[in-house]
Amino acid sequence: MTEPIVWLTIFVLSVFVGVEVISKVSSTLHTPLMSGANAIHGIILLGAILVSGYAADTAQLVIGLVAVVLASVNMVGGFVVTDRMLQMFTRKRPAAAKDGHQDGHQDGHRNGAKA
Repeated sequence: MTEPIVWLTIFVLSVFVGVEVISKVSSTLHTPLMSGANAIHGIILLGAILVSGYAADTAQLVIGLVAVVLASVNMVGGFVVTDRMLQMFTRKRPAAAKDGHQDGHQDGHRNGAKA
């Protein structure tokens, strides 16, 4: 077999293994896994920046910059997902505390009197 076919086979098999492993994880373990994945994505981003700094020609620089952008998007997206998952475990505040009004009036008037 040629080398590109070997790399493509490894990539396809790793995608299947990754999907199987992640689909079997319970929802309570996703937040710690995402935190670990975010740390790994930070290392990948640092590596992409370092490799881009040593680019010898324009094609390598473009590929390196694409890697930096994709790693950044992946890392930020991981933090957003982790934040949303952690919000599922926080208690809801009462409606009065959310909008900043303690008496429940939203228009700033008390007992029908104008300010």
